[in-house]
Amino acid sequence: MIARRLPITPARLGIRFNAVGITGATIVLFWGLVALLAPLLAPYSVGAIVDQDFFGPVSSQFWMGSDYLGRDVLSRVLYGARFTVGISLAATTLACFIGVTLGMIAAVAGGWFDTGLSRFLDALNSIPHLMFGLVVVAAIGSSLPVLIGTLAVIYSPGAYRFARALAVNINTMDFVTVARARGEKTSYLIWSEILPNIVGPVLADFGLRFVFIVLVLSGLSFLGLGVQPPYADWGAIVKENIGGLPFGAPAVIFPSLAIASLTISVNMLIDNLPVKIRDRSA
Repeated sequence: MIARRLPITPARLGIRFNAVGITGATIVLFWGLVALLAPLLAPYSVGAIVDQDFFGPVSSQFWMGSDYLGRDVLSRVLYGARFTVGISLAATTLACFIGVTLGMIAAVAGGWFDTGLSRFLDALNSIPHLMFGLVVVAAIGSSLPVLIGTLAVIYSPGAYRFARALAVNINTMDFVTVARARGEKTSYLIWSEILPNIVGPVLADFGLRFVFIVLVLSGLSFLGLGVQPPYADWGAIVKENIGGLPFGAPAVIFPSLAIASLTISVNMLIDNLPVKIRDRSA
């Protein structure tokens, strides 16, 4: 029977939303909108000193208190969302694009190309992620392109291994064999036969890697190698206000809660997106 392409729909991907998944998606969407609209939502400029007191309490004027310099924490958290969400999303997209593309090519090509690329990326993946990020950023300098590129390099080997494992299984199925017998090119096999059958699990893996990258980015910023002043992501906000931790300063608590809410909600979302591979030869 001749293989035919079917459209990619949520039903085909096996996507099912429940209350937990909807809650996670709502929080993720909230932080995405905050990242986009931060300049419109923030009551003060990101670097403006607006309070005479440092580590000021929550009040009607400062909803999240003030930081160690008297800056509005709410404004800095809102602006910080742009960097935390933006850098993490860009790095995750780049890492998954590189990893998934190479994984599918390796699965179809096989032979020396598959072996050599797999061993190289295994060696790269064996380097501790935070240590690798520290060395690269400290050597080159911290900037948005460097942070995005470094995080993408760190997590592309994992995306490669995941996509390759899926693609190897799909590559042995009957509809791929039929397409190969028809004389279809490798590019057709990859983008028209294999990718539509692994896109669901890849999207779930995308969400998981986004969480990992948020945490690594926050760790780099906490060590002073992330987004540089006067701008800051959430990890940098925690780091610069760590002196207020013994006092329970809101300037430490709220950015920490922001990191936790984003990572937990992404996990809630991807844990409630059950996906499965379906044979498209029917």
